[in-house]
Amino acid sequence: MPEISVYIIAYNEADKIAAAVSSVLWADEVIVIDSHSTDNTANIAESLGATVVQIDFEGFGKLRNDAIAACSHAWIFSLDSDERCTPEAAKEIRQIIADPDAFDAYYVPRKNWFMGRWIKHCGWYPDYRQPQLFRKEVLTFDNHDEVHEAYEVHGSIGYLQSDIWQFPFKNFEQLLHKANRYSTLGIDRLERKGKQPGMATALLRGIWSFVRIYILKLGFLDGWAGFVIAFSNLEGVFYRYAKLCERQNGWDQPPP
Repeated sequence: MPEISVYIIAYNEADKIAAAVSSVLWADEVIVIDSHSTDNTANIAESLGATVVQIDFEGFGKLRNDAIAACSHAWIFSLDSDERCTPEAAKEIRQIIADPDAFDAYYVPRKNWFMGRWIKHCGWYPDYRQPQLFRKEVLTFDNHDEVHEAYEVHGSIGYLQSDIWQFPFKNFEQLLHKANRYSTLGIDRLERKGKQPGMATALLRGIWSFVRIYILKLGFLDGWAGFVIAFSNLEGVFYRYAKLCERQNGWDQPPP
């Protein structure tokens, strides 16, 4: 049977890391990629048998490449700290890596739980983020991408049938924190693309994000949860472009 490594990216996830690690203890190697958490994340992971590797955060693209390099085995399954590998997915993964005719990389469907319900629309299901099961040499990420990292697959691609679970936000505070953090991380990427937005552009981009998720992707069928998801995306997109506008105009400093 081919061996498989699992890597889990974490930072200050003491309330989530135990469940994430426990869901993949069937693997031959579990590595937690920690960016110097200031809470008990590393200790909890190690107590469950995971290996903790400390890597400075310089963007998610580079972090994922470093995580892949830290894995020992030919097959890799990636999991975020807010995700859980279900028994059904674990069984299917073991069957895949034992198959000599398996594809080189697999997208994995994710079921997201938010505001007391499974989200079925909003683009959140099956929510193929990036290949999460893959042979070590076939997947590379763009080292320059701070967030929503681009990647290349150098091989064939398949799709798992079994879901994993994701619990993206414990509460609204985490939702707002992520929107703020990701909007800041996304500024450099916009700048590299030569974007020079005004505030009107920021507003229109945000509104379009809301319409796309709430109307076109049927978020309204998910009730208030769908509205909150669409509205938080409006905020995240608006502030990403607004922060770039702020940087380019130098609004952070008063006139001399």
